[in-house]
Amino acid sequence: MKSALVCISTHYGNTEKIAKAMADALGAPVLRPEKEATRSVTEYDVIGFGSGIYFMKHHRKLLNFIGKLPVMKNKKAFIFSTAGVSDRLVEKNLSKNHSALRNKLKDKGFEIIGEFSCCGFMKRGWYHLQGSRNNGRPNEDDLRKAREFATNLRAQT
Repeated sequence: MKSALVCISTHYGNTEKIAKAMADALGAPVLRPEKEATRSVTEYDVIGFGSGIYFMKHHRKLLNFIGKLPVMKNKKAFIFSTAGVSDRLVEKNLSKNHSALRNKLKDKGFEIIGEFSCCGFMKRGWYHLQGSRNNGRPNEDDLRKAREFATNLRAQT
């Protein structure tokens, strides 16, 4: 199956690091919604969509990009993200944080085959006043987990 990842990573490159680890495991390119034509996404069978989490959802540019896609048939998607919260909150809020993107993808006809999230470095908002949060994240363990996630997806498809 031909795979690709669509990623927005705006502040510290957290999500891009995760996307590249997954892309290496899948032998897939990482595409940018603002640079790639919508048509190029339709050439792939399995597509990962990801960004950082902003106020409990993916980046608005990613959500808008998916809104512009045509309805897809026989396409599979996976969702990934990074978040500037604790590991416990990443796990607890995964379903909620991914719900807007998941719903948009389902509305476009995608079959969701997996979801992944991990901590990312953050130095914005309240944390800017405190210094920073999740220094060094995503770390080697996070990247290993991302590669394992992608390898398992490849084995499923």
